[in-house]
Amino acid sequence: MTKNPFLTDKEVACPEQLLKLAKQHAPSRTAIARAGFPLPMEAAKLASDAGIMTPVFVGDPDGIKLEADKLSWDISGLEIIEASSEEDCAITAATLGRDGEVDVVMKGQLHTDTFMGALVNRTHGIRTANRLVHVFYITEPETGHPIIVSDAAVNVSPDIKTRRSAIVTVDALARATGIKRPKIAILSATESAIPSVPSSLEAKELEDWANDAVPTSDVRGPLALDLILSTESAATKGLDDDPVAGKADAVIVPDIVSGNALFKALVYLRGGCAAGIVLGGKIPVLLTSRADPPAARLASAALASIMRNAQSSIS
Repeated sequence: MTKNPFLTDKEVACPEQLLKLAKQHAPSRTAIARAGFPLPMEAAKLASDAGIMTPVFVGDPDGIKLEADKLSWDISGLEIIEASSEEDCAITAATLGRDGEVDVVMKGQLHTDTFMGALVNRTHGIRTANRLVHVFYITEPETGHPIIVSDAAVNVSPDIKTRRSAIVTVDALARATGIKRPKIAILSATESAIPSVPSSLEAKELEDWANDAVPTSDVRGPLALDLILSTESAATKGLDDDPVAGKADAVIVPDIVSGNALFKALVYLRGGCAAGIVLGGKIPVLLTSRADPPAARLASAALASIMRNAQSSIS
């Protein structure tokens, strides 16, 4: 089968900057819901070996031990909490997070709807007054330069309030990962607020709000993708003096389709390493995917560890 020529062959690498920041703190005690399967166990071992995670396995003890043996991993000193069904595993992990027994909750081999449903449940979940927001921290393979994308996985059609939360969340994450004054762009199809493009009007509204509400970042919108990424495009359109155009650290997308497409383009066309977590609850949430390479799983664990220590910055 002929490979699509647009797809990259570059090997995905976990950014050393994230690992360095994560290792400044004690390993995150992480509940892994339905852990006894190859991918979650491999991810947990990677993070454990890197010194950034202490796993708490939730699921079938025999299956967990079997998968650990396949990895030649001695887990005799680690905690295993027995749970049977997907729902039981999700509720158990969520309850551990709710009660402060763990620092992070991680999705193992179970459906995302079941996992997230337990986490947002008002009885045993980790909800707060804040909205849950998914954030990707994507690094370029050669330079390690990051760009942050929200929300590409959780909120399908986020309203203005949810995107306000996304701006606040991205601001906190960017600063926690070493970006002193984040440059946050609000994506649309144009740089002008025009009625025929509703997302452009909303982007302008978000910019006006953020100028007062998020003084630690420069926020601009609407901006089309070329004006977010390219200094040449910004100069051509007379925006070379704009603090964000052409040099954005982060992108707030109008819906899950554009966010998902942007994230996958950066990964599949450029070889970016996408560390993804959900923030806004009592603790960070790791949403691992079967398509994630090992480096992305490790980077996600590192990002969760960083953000559990910066959680108070998100309000």
